[in-house]
Amino acid sequence: MPGPIQSLSRAAAIMRLLAGGERRLGLSEVAASLGLAKGTAHGILRTLQQEGFVEQDPESGKYQLGAELLRLGQSYLDVHELRARALVWADDLARATGETVYLGVLHQRGVLIVHHVFRPDDSRQVLEVGSMQPLHSTALGKVLLAYDPVARGELAGAELKAYTSRTLTDPAELAAECALTRERGWAGAVEETWEGVASAAALIQDRRCNPVGAVGISGAVERVCGSAFVRPELVASVRDAARAISRDLGAARF
Repeated sequence: MPGPIQSLSRAAAIMRLLAGGERRLGLSEVAASLGLAKGTAHGILRTLQQEGFVEQDPESGKYQLGAELLRLGQSYLDVHELRARALVWADDLARATGETVYLGVLHQRGVLIVHHVFRPDDSRQVLEVGSMQPLHSTALGKVLLAYDPVARGELAGAELKAYTSRTLTDPAELAAECALTRERGWAGAVEETWEGVASAAALIQDRRCNPVGAVGISGAVERVCGSAFVRPELVASVRDAARAISRDLGAARF
């Protein structure tokens, strides 16, 4: 098993150092505190500064943590607040529908599963927290594409992979699907990623009405669908859960 990368370990040590004590430190102080050569410390600080993780005061020349760390930290807190607010509602949704429930957020060109509630039966299931789902062929992904311009930007110009014969790979068709999702307030996907699996999802918004994630159900087509469409009572349950989570996050419109 490979060991830690020394330069990354040193960068982490510098950020921890800047996070405590006086918060602003000069090059000599950083180097002396960590037992580094000045040239080594300066190179790491310069790289961290270029990436926005460290800032240098133009007058004193001292270093402090940068705004990029705040942005990343806020993203971490947002995801954990979303998950915390969704726990009870996700459990209720699984009980009401009898299906698997997923809570997902946009991550690069996919949907990151941040919470997963097992289907409430005795079947063998695998926890999928931390897994990724496609944006263009899942209900969770279609909801994010429909409402989040950042998500649409992630797929701009990208080749859309066909997972099954029903996957939408034409950008115009996917755009029309997103328009339909906005019109009816939910997204569905029937055997577009996995044969025999159907899903439905709805948008979660925060107090500023920004799209922050999606909640949805997934299960066997014969259970989730009726006459080739997702059953209306399941859609209603999914939308109710999304509204409840959004309200808990402070979304006034719900």
